[in-house]
Amino acid sequence: MNRRWTLASSVAGAVVVALDGTVLTVAQPRLQGDLGASFAEVQWTSTAYLVAVASLLVFAGRLGDRYGQRRVFALGLLGFGAASAGIGAAPSVGWVIGLRAVQGVFGALLQPATLGMLRAAFPPDRLAGPLAVRTAAIGLAAAAGPLVGGALVGGLGWRAVFFVNVLPALVFGLPALLRPQPPAAGSRTALDVPGAVLLAVSLACLVHALTAPPDFVAGLAAAAVTAAVLVRHERRTASPLLPAAVLGSRAVGAALGMLVAVSAALFGALFVATYVLQRRLGLDPLHSALRSLPLAVLMVASAALCPVLLRRFGARGTTTAATALLALGVLVLSGTTAAPALGCAFALLGAAFGTVMVAATQVVVRRAQVAVAGVAGGLQQTALNVGPAVGVATATALMDTGTGQALLVLAAVAALGIPLARALPGIGDGDALPGAGDGDALPGAGDDRSVHGPDGDDPLPGTTRARSLPGIEGAPSSS
Repeated sequence: MNRRWTLASSVAGAVVVALDGTVLTVAQPRLQGDLGASFAEVQWTSTAYLVAVASLLVFAGRLGDRYGQRRVFALGLLGFGAASAGIGAAPSVGWVIGLRAVQGVFGALLQPATLGMLRAAFPPDRLAGPLAVRTAAIGLAAAAGPLVGGALVGGLGWRAVFFVNVLPALVFGLPALLRPQPPAAGSRTALDVPGAVLLAVSLACLVHALTAPPDFVAGLAAAAVTAAVLVRHERRTASPLLPAAVLGSRAVGAALGMLVAVSAALFGALFVATYVLQRRLGLDPLHSALRSLPLAVLMVASAALCPVLLRRFGARGTTTAATALLALGVLVLSGTTAAPALGCAFALLGAAFGTVMVAATQVVVRRAQVAVAGVAGGLQQTALNVGPAVGVATATALMDTGTGQALLVLAAVAALGIPLARALPGIGDGDALPGAGDGDALPGAGDDRSVHGPDGDDPLPGTTRARSLPGIEGAPSSS
């Protein structure tokens, strides 16, 4: 029962964030008209959130490790709902921008905790199934977002798209806050506040550089300098924000790189495709959303199928094939405007992205010990926030050369993930818990006796010794 509640809460938190982002896009034109905002101010309703959430995700994950994933999840979800209600009642665009930044802070608390809770509740060899459910739900939210947003804006106005976050925040946030809290697996770990500040500044500068082209060079330089200082600090501090137990694995680094590459290619391609559908083909927003519906449908289906693929082919083979399919989908999109071919391209994008999301996330989360599961979740979420910013910035810079040329470059970006997949565990690697099979064993990888269920009950089945990856003969089913 505890695992079911944990999975439901994780899915609800992920869906609230995903739905909020998609419905906002539909609501922005009406928001601009009602509040008399400029285009730059409307852009900042998205940028303020993105900068806040991307810069704080890893530190928020560390807070979950330190004080308990469920407690941080509850605070994040309730704060997200409260900020949403504030935006719905905002009297001016300045208030909207400021509260969107606040919403980003709580979103940063919420997102890593949704993964950290799963890592604590499920044995490593059964993580693929819950992650697939979570990814499928995000796909459904992405599909439903434009339709729900259009219905709410058309019937009740733009403020309604923010008020809808309040009910799920109360339904899942209050029980998580009021139920007895299990002991935090990483409660003895000191907080690296200087490292958190340096990482936040570095990521904030990077995201701002990518989303504000006039400040690109200055922002990129500031991000590089701060990142260099961060690396120096992390090497010297006794309790680093980015522990070697997470970053010391080549597989984790490769999986994070793949998430950046495929999300950059996908969201950059979708940015370009929007102009193709609405300007070249003359479709309205609703029909554009319907034309791209195969993406969401295949994303849901592929997420459900991914645990089977992992058992059969391992993370390496599954992600290699999926990344190649994503690059192919972008290539098809670059060379056609015919409805059947566009539907095929969107289907390839959805199937590939859903598969890589589940497989790469499983590598990142399961190879982290429970004590640093929040940091692992924060890194995964950071990759999925930085990647789209990179993709959209790349697409924007190349649009003047033509949509076809921009999509060809984005296909090449997707293909960068193929060599990275070679560092992921294969079917015959015998990869058990963190570090096994890639020559860089992590501390404590063979002993996970401190792992408890989500309510601090008896140790979970399968956590007292190393277990094999899905796909190794004899491993329990992850479904």
